[in-house]
Amino acid sequence: MRPRLARRMLAAGLVSLVAVAGCGVRPSDVIPAGDPPSGRVAPPNGRAVPPATITLYLVKKGRLSAVTRPTSRPMFQADTLALLAAGLTATERAQGLTTDVPPEAGPFSVTAKPAGHLVVALSTPAGELSALAVKQIVCTAAATAPESPAQVTVTGAGQSVGPRKCPGQR
Repeated sequence: MRPRLARRMLAAGLVSLVAVAGCGVRPSDVIPAGDPPSGRVAPPNGRAVPPATITLYLVKKGRLSAVTRPTSRPMFQADTLALLAAGLTATERAQGLTTDVPPEAGPFSVTAKPAGHLVVALSTPAGELSALAVKQIVCTAAATAPESPAQVTVTGAGQSVGPRKCPGQR
């Protein structure tokens, strides 16, 4: 046998021996631990955490109307904008709210530029959106921006609208 092959076989044998020997843990029976924890989880700082909400701008009687919706998870700006195209809740419809953002406008992507400027890219031509749809997108995107007031440019299919600010924003 060659010395190199012998060393390899010896090393493989030692590895196998260690694997078979285990790490010294002996088998045991099931250990009862009682019921699993239940109830609400306390926040780390001891303060109550308010439920999260998102702000959407919908249309009521031809004008923008800010609406908040509860959410159980953090949402990205594009996710919030997708809600405009997804439609209304039953409560919003009952309140006479509508949306001018067409379902085919999504999916959305949002790019943050310097100095509080956002670029919202749609899947449809931006120039074909109604003025109210553009305002809905601009105001909803601005409401999610960390820097306020935000300027928003809406782009899609080689067309661009803006930059614009949400009406009433300083």
